[in-house]
Amino acid sequence: MLDIRFVRENPELVKENIRKKFQDAKLPLVDEVIALDAEYRAAIGQASDLRAERNRLSKANGPLFGKLKKAAEEEKAAIQAQIDANMAAVKENDDTLKALEAKEDELQKKIQQIMYTIPQMIDPSVPIGPDDSCNVEVQRFGEAVTPDFPIPYHVDIMESFGGIDLDAAGRVSGNGFYYLLGDIARLHEAVLAYARDFMIDKGFTYVIPPFMIHGNVVQGVMSFPEMDAMMYKIEGEDLYLIGTSEHSMIGRFIDQTLTPDQLPQTLTSYSPCFRKEKGAHGIEERGVYRIHQFEKQEMIVVCRPEESMDWYDKLWKNSVELFRSLEIPVRQLECCSGDLADLKVKSCDIEAWSPRQQKYFEVCSCSNLGDAQARRLRIRYKDENGKTAFAHTLNNTCVAPPRMLIAFLENHLQADGTVTIPEVLRPYMGGKALLVPNKK
Repeated sequence: MLDIRFVRENPELVKENIRKKFQDAKLPLVDEVIALDAEYRAAIGQASDLRAERNRLSKANGPLFGKLKKAAEEEKAAIQAQIDANMAAVKENDDTLKALEAKEDELQKKIQQIMYTIPQMIDPSVPIGPDDSCNVEVQRFGEAVTPDFPIPYHVDIMESFGGIDLDAAGRVSGNGFYYLLGDIARLHEAVLAYARDFMIDKGFTYVIPPFMIHGNVVQGVMSFPEMDAMMYKIEGEDLYLIGTSEHSMIGRFIDQTLTPDQLPQTLTSYSPCFRKEKGAHGIEERGVYRIHQFEKQEMIVVCRPEESMDWYDKLWKNSVELFRSLEIPVRQLECCSGDLADLKVKSCDIEAWSPRQQKYFEVCSCSNLGDAQARRLRIRYKDENGKTAFAHTLNNTCVAPPRMLIAFLENHLQADGTVTIPEVLRPYMGGKALLVPNKK
């Protein structure tokens, strides 16, 4: 969410940013919110004047009451009339003031609703384009190899190990759910445990957050379209299941003012994630690629504004390093303006190589949200000079199995159906260097 003062002082910059995000339907909102803000500030000024006048009249009656007691009989009527006139004016002011305060509240809500809709200012380095087809490949890490034998669909690979049961999950929960079993389930947990320790070794603090959050936190961490497309609400309660631990991790700092020694906050969090996944379709979204429930290890940073771009680079590079340590080729893809959610300043995806599809697919998403979430949730910090400002927030996927397992299994599958285990993962797999299928 932008600062209303910035919008007021830079309307053309805000409109140009909206155009860059190909959201021209929102252009009238800029003038509308500026007009509402002017009306709101005028109401505040009028209310302030009324309060001052009310105080003046109330103070004026004090001496008049004293005069009334000492006045001669012929003077009392005039003094009493002045007192009554002042009290009537105070009463009239009170009525007007109540109406103005109600108007202020109504205007403030309208302004906030529009400000929640106007997108965050994107970084100048973001490529301009209407949708993800305009995302830009920045660099590749590792050789993308296509083996000389066919790579089965990931569900078929898992089934060869007796490692997945989608039919039972469909009967129990419906589409978009799964049972993982045996070595595949163990591999799933091994990857999460390895990612946890990888981030701890980077100096991040490990956190297990709440898996449900209040509605005001949801509104603070994401845009309304995201909220509608993703979040499951608990019926009859002001609680939502988190779509990622970023939601409750950033929410942890709501209404907090952090001291200089508390920044940066560098955190790595584990959680299950729950998503509606509205509009999911297509053959590659079968199996465990696009699902309603999964687990994830996340990276979260809360920092000073001047540090956020450095942390952005550190976060996505952590993902590259982790995937390369698991011997999975990846590339960095810069997200274009039209592919950025409204709260994001800059974002990139880390995509893993799929030998079966002979293309890359998303496994991590790294985002710098500037002060958007902090402004919505009132997350501030106080610098060494005592000045208070909004912090910046960032997040990045560390690993999100079971989707990550697709990349792992395809890149480590051998011609005989076995799957190799990289050395860094073996301590989490009971020392196993190879998984051998138990089904043909």
